[in-house]
Amino acid sequence: MRMGEFSRRTGVSQRLLRYYEEQGLLKPSRRPSGYREFTEADMATVRGIRMLLGAGLGTATIAELMPCMADDGQTLAPACSGMLPDLNRERERIDEAVAGLLAARQKLDAIIAATASTGGADPEACYAAGAAKRPDDAAAPPLGTHA
Repeated sequence: MRMGEFSRRTGVSQRLLRYYEEQGLLKPSRRPSGYREFTEADMATVRGIRMLLGAGLGTATIAELMPCMADDGQTLAPACSGMLPDLNRERERIDEAVAGLLAARQKLDAIIAATASTGGADPEACYAAGAAKRPDDAAAPPLGTHA
């Protein structure tokens, strides 16, 4: 099937399909006219790519892992235990990212709590500094400019 139909059937934009091809994740055959020709096997490949992207893996890692994945029609599963170090490495990377986000949220919570405890002492000072907008000034030009 040609790219337009393949895009409709997979729910993946043509632009993303071309990107997957550029990254070596998808290898459709070419017609003599140069048009891409996709197969049912390519649909399984795209399902696998989407699943691995959803698991937080990058396209470079996916390109390394795809040859070792088996598709049972429902999901992708590792076909060789040699993938475990790579999968564990990616899990550790995601764990580190989650820890970083949780730390950032804790800092933001502390800032929110400190701000709330001041009771918003002088809202006019915030407006003058440009840190907040008055509800009735949504369309007003920024301070120091002329309308």
